[in-house]
Amino acid sequence: MFRISQYMRELAQAQATGAYPVVKDRKARGPVVIWNLIRRCNLTCKHCYAFSADHEYAGELSLQEVFTVMDDLKAFGVPALILSGGEPLLRADIFEVSARAREMGFYTGLSTNGTLIDAPMARRIADAGFDYVGISLDGLKATHDKFRRLEGAFDRSLAAIGHLDKVGVKVGLRYTMTAMNGHDLPALLDLMQEVGAHKFYFSHLNYAGRGNIHRGKDAHHQATRAAMDMLFDRAWAAAQAGSMDDYVSGNNDADGAYLLQWVQAHLPQWVEPLRARLIAWGGNASGQQIANIDNLGHVHPDTMWWHHDLGCVRERPFSQIWNDTSDPLMAGLKQHPRPVEGRCAGCRHLAICNGNTRVRAQQLTGNFWFEDPGCYLTDAEVGAASTPFEPAPPKRRRIEVVAA
Repeated sequence: MFRISQYMRELAQAQATGAYPVVKDRKARGPVVIWNLIRRCNLTCKHCYAFSADHEYAGELSLQEVFTVMDDLKAFGVPALILSGGEPLLRADIFEVSARAREMGFYTGLSTNGTLIDAPMARRIADAGFDYVGISLDGLKATHDKFRRLEGAFDRSLAAIGHLDKVGVKVGLRYTMTAMNGHDLPALLDLMQEVGAHKFYFSHLNYAGRGNIHRGKDAHHQATRAAMDMLFDRAWAAAQAGSMDDYVSGNNDADGAYLLQWVQAHLPQWVEPLRARLIAWGGNASGQQIANIDNLGHVHPDTMWWHHDLGCVRERPFSQIWNDTSDPLMAGLKQHPRPVEGRCAGCRHLAICNGNTRVRAQQLTGNFWFEDPGCYLTDAEVGAASTPFEPAPPKRRRIEVVAA
């Protein structure tokens, strides 16, 4: 996650005091774990990476198995759990999981589509002590309902934000931009202010799950740049006004280098201090500071790597799986610098972005380490030329047979 507002607040402080603030990044010993506790979902969203549907999935971790994994995660130094799905509120014991997470001292977030949150459910979420709830919106009503394949989904999710705000739960909007919904971004940013949300998470499209099917409709790079300019301007205005509203982005670590260019154009005296901060941030953290456990207990470098299995927590503790570099992908992800190829290898910003998102390169070319096709910086901006590639031959998709 790229914390745009954090850097903008530091820049605003530097402008006010004449000195860039001294900030120490403290990386946890273990990774943040995004945990898909359940695959079932009441929606079938077009860009779902989990291919979820509204039925039970056999073989999911039991509550006791979840607790056992949590013990290992805590001992391993994992600082935060993001409980996700599917739709996590469909899991009958979700509040037992969250209660134990709170007792163990994890920062605990909930990632939900929001359609199941009425006033009583909002109160349960508040009582459970979730630190943060992220609700996904794909645009305004017409766009969102089309993406979510459910008429009325937008109204229900919007109502959920209000219910959570009333009971004091910190809530934010999550948005994945494609060519099909980019036109709604300005209105969504306005909506954030109107409904009581205090965070806006802008996700670039990643080529995984249904997002892989729709990668041909990914927003063009110019549209991505325009969207980032808009987010930077909003975050800078908020920082200058002393607002604690957060604007963050994810799934494209070129955002760090692009922010550096924005600062070069607007606040050039702070370019070098910011560059040092961004290098300390370190860019893409898949396989390092970000991890994923799916509903069956399989571990992945992040949520977009469900097609790459590192091992199962039923067979080995997460801590052992995560430290095992016998897997070629994990060995490369943990390497510094990563063994990237193409223009990524010669990029002047490699120390900032860390090679960006490897799953896009793998999905498009079959090569983990090829240049990220989602990088929206020009060849001149990265200081390296693009390398032609041959798309990987189509592979047979393994058909998963699940209990209905």
